[in-house]
Amino acid sequence: QVQLVESGGGLVQAGGSLRLSCAASGNIFSVSLMGWYRQAPGKQRELVARITGGGNTNYADAVKGRFTISRDNAKNTVYLQMNSPKPEDTAVYYCNADIYNALGYRAYWGQGTQVTVSS
Repeated sequence: QVQLVESGGGLVQAGGSLRLSCAASGNIFSVSLMGWYRQAPGKQRELVARITGGGNTNYADAVKGRFTISRDNAKNTVYLQMNSPKPEDTAVYYCNADIYNALGYRAYWGQGTQVTVSS
């Protein structure tokens, strides 16, 4: 069994900061790509940022320069530092990780954490 557990969501004022964390645990041989996605009410889930095991990153245009993704490979944990969030960043944020274990190689999702940005 593999679990992705997110934490750090909540209510934040526009212009403030918030840090999300997501830890992968369980039957894991290795973790490659890790990322954050979000889904606002009435909208499709979209990529926010992702990071390879080697630290290469890419971001959605909407968050470039404001959000930073990082990871701790020893802890199988990925972070999303959200600086200067805007009300339009309000969404449920989901962690995603490509994990290789005894069952093979597949993508796993966290349960989601709500981020609400007030104006």
